[in-house]
Amino acid sequence: MAKLKMTVNGKAVGPHDVPDDLPMVVYLNDILGLTGTKFSCGIGVCRACVVMVEEPDGSITTRRTCIAGATSFADSKVTTVEGHATHGQLSAVQRAYVDNFAFQCGYCTSGFVNAGTALVEQLRQNPVDKNQVEQAVQTGLGDHICRCSGYVRYFEAMRDLILSDTTLTKEG
Repeated sequence: MAKLKMTVNGKAVGPHDVPDDLPMVVYLNDILGLTGTKFSCGIGVCRACVVMVEEPDGSITTRRTCIAGATSFADSKVTTVEGHATHGQLSAVQRAYVDNFAFQCGYCTSGFVNAGTALVEQLRQNPVDKNQVEQAVQTGLGDHICRCSGYVRYFEAMRDLILSDTTLTKEG
């Protein structure tokens, strides 16, 4: 057993006594009651389970929670899909996906929201040339699996969002 504490969606959680081998997705779903993070393939391939993690340098990355132990997130700052909307307003990424009808069943949506948001945060730090947006979206979302084949709409939504925000691109 380990004592686990971290920050999730801006709130301190824990310490909780958790088994050393408890998957992070189970911690989020069963202990914290945050069920937006989905367990799908269970081997880290589909990425429906990704959450955002703020690194010590302030950069944002994503991590798979079905193959990572909860204790590996100790003292981390984690954002789940539940942490994106503020005051009842969808985030820009969530709104872009809704406006583009990007999802069908929605099972993969939390992973795509976290990956898309991480991509936007990365581009805020390092904007890309407008002619590189398609590649940036492919790099940011390309490893995610949508069993309903919603890729085109997810990718189009992110492309349109990035191109509409002049802080994310540069001329080139």
